[in-house]
Amino acid sequence: MRVYMENEALLLWGVPFSAIGLGFFIYGKKQRSIMPFISGLALMIYPYFANTVPLLFGGGIVLMALPYFIRL
Repeated sequence: MRVYMENEALLLWGVPFSAIGLGFFIYGKKQRSIMPFISGLALMIYPYFANTVPLLFGGGIVLMALPYFIRL
């Protein structure tokens, strides 16, 4: 039974990370800035490959912080 709850939690938490990724993606595309563009693309794709909620949170937070620390 826990496997199903884990999948539901991954689905529900993947949506906000993908939405934030879409925002980064659009911002990077309009501003012609490569780091937010790549980070947004990664945030939209990343939830498909994360198989636990802590991994999803950890990777999502890192991907959201990258454009702040790396300016290209």
